Amino acid sequence: MPASAVRKRSRSRITGAAALAVGASLVLAACGSTKDTAAAGSGGTGKVGVILPLLTSPFWQSYNDYVPRTAKSEGVEALKTVNSNSDPSQQITDINNELNQGVKGLVVAPLDSAAIEAGLDQAERKGVPVVAVDVAPEKGKVAMVVRADNVAYGEKACDYLGQHVTGGKVVQIMGDLASVNGRDRSGAFRSCVKKKYPGLKVLEIPAKWESDTAASRLDTLLNANPDIKGIYLQAGGVYLAPTLQTLKSKNMLETAGRKGHIVIVSNDGIPQELDAIRTGRIDATVSQPADAYAKYGMYYIKAAMEGKTFKPGPTDHDSTIVELPGGILEDQLPAPLVTKDNVDDPKLWGNTVE
Repeated sequence: MPASAVRKRSRSRITGAAALAVGASLVLAACGSTKDTAAAGSGGTGKVGVILPLLTSPFWQSYNDYVPRTAKSEGVEALKTVNSNSDPSQQITDINNELNQGVKGLVVAPLDSAAIEAGLDQAERKGVPVVAVDVAPEKGKVAMVVRADNVAYGEKACDYLGQHVTGGKVVQIMGDLASVNGRDRSGAFRSCVKKKYPGLKVLEIPAKWESDTAASRLDTLLNANPDIKGIYLQAGGVYLAPTLQTLKSKNMLETAGRKGHIVIVSNDGIPQELDAIRTGRIDATVSQPADAYAKYGMYYIKAAMEGKTFKPGPTDHDSTIVELPGGILEDQLPAPLVTKDNVDDPKLWGNTVE
């Protein structure tokens, strides 16, 4: 979720269509779904609104590019995406605007896990099902949350840094703590370090998914702590460029294997992160599946419009549906750790972007 540091829009395409094109009947069987007996739903037909949190991040730019392609493959009539520009209030307005246009389904990537409830309530009153992508709401009705395990993001970053930094100060540049994603990643990283790597001292930068904030606060922190040994970026799409630029401006950007190298672990799996791993500027990232977010966002909204429901359990696309507090269901998609050992894997979505 970036700002001024990342401007260039990336264009993406989906490869390995067979791997993504999972048959609906197989998915339903694997998820233990049941046919809804109520009259709710539109029979799987009708327009679907798709609302993005922002478009200044390569991650969300790629997701935006995947949406119309996966909508077509899933047989969903998706309207042109709407960008809420990092404004939770605008996102509620966007939801209401889409509902007023008569959409029969909504796919929303919430900016604020609590604030989104107002929009979800509006959709429920109109009988319009909603699928949440990337961020789970704290309250409100959704047919499914399509997301990866964000606690695992923080733990994977912690373990990588703990295994490559013997001791000293490490920084986590956090996301917005109004989002469950920011809270999950921050808390998991912090707890993991305390439990498993007591020789590390965690310094924290609250950056709200804002690249300018990350850059200025990292600059200040490095002035006071020039002996930083590692950095965890909770969103590479937002934080990668400003972090590398800040380190370079202070002559602290050394490649892996060289004296003075600061070990960096990121999240997102964008092409820029993969290239940075190849060149040794960063060491690892967790690949958040932008392609699968679009794919299964479309799959689940169509299923919800047909009145179908799901229950916890394994799926046939290497994920598990879990029940969150309040009874919300979440399909936790795979998000592998990427290092120099597997950075060229053609299955990584970041390697399919042109």
